[in-house]
Amino acid sequence: MARAKKGYEVYLKQIEALSKVASLITSGLYLEELLRLVVNVTAEIMNSKICSLMLLDPNTNELVIRATQSISEDYIKKPNLKLGEGIAGIVVKENKPICVLDVKEDSRYLNPQIARKERLCSLASVPLAVKKKVIGALNCYTSKKHKFTKQELDLLAALANQAAIAIENAELDLRARSAEEALTTRKAVERAKDILSQEANILPSEAYRLIQKQSMDSRKTMREIAEAIILTRDIKAKKS
Repeated sequence: MARAKKGYEVYLKQIEALSKVASLITSGLYLEELLRLVVNVTAEIMNSKICSLMLLDPNTNELVIRATQSISEDYIKKPNLKLGEGIAGIVVKENKPICVLDVKEDSRYLNPQIARKERLCSLASVPLAVKKKVIGALNCYTSKKHKFTKQELDLLAALANQAAIAIENAELDLRARSAEEALTTRKAVERAKDILSQEANILPSEAYRLIQKQSMDSRKTMREIAEAIILTRDIKAKKS
């Protein structure tokens, strides 16, 4: 009876963890905050000594640690992994999970000295994939030898799948915000350029160069300079 109750409690915790990560899909959180929540939830439910989330940088084709609940400077500052190198690099390249009983004894693991220092032993690494596109890996380490069960790997894969969708949504949202900000900046600069051109009786192209120069000299964005010009004009208009 007690064993059945414990199993039920574990099951509820797993459902709760999946629900938490699933809720991130439409959370609107910024990417860094979202990644931090994913590793914290995963580390808790997997009882992991270190959990890390690595994303593939499309420019360098390297895996970069983007979030971990670990406070180890050595682990956090580990060199990036090239695609196909190290356990996580192989996981991402082949889009298949890998379990290692002891990373210190596996030649594929590239940082055994850090593993010894941090007392890391077993590792489960699963791909983060969206629509068959692999964007990174989710890694869970234990401090003692541990043979990950199919149930544990299924749970980790489910967490990784939910996390991958949330990450993609966050990145799409970021690009949309960036595009919107760029449009707002362009409109502000165009309006400021027209104001400056009229008030100083200069060509619009010269007014644009003046805004650009002021931006560089003051180390402020062109949008900030443009908004200051617009605000000054509006204040003058109200006084007159």
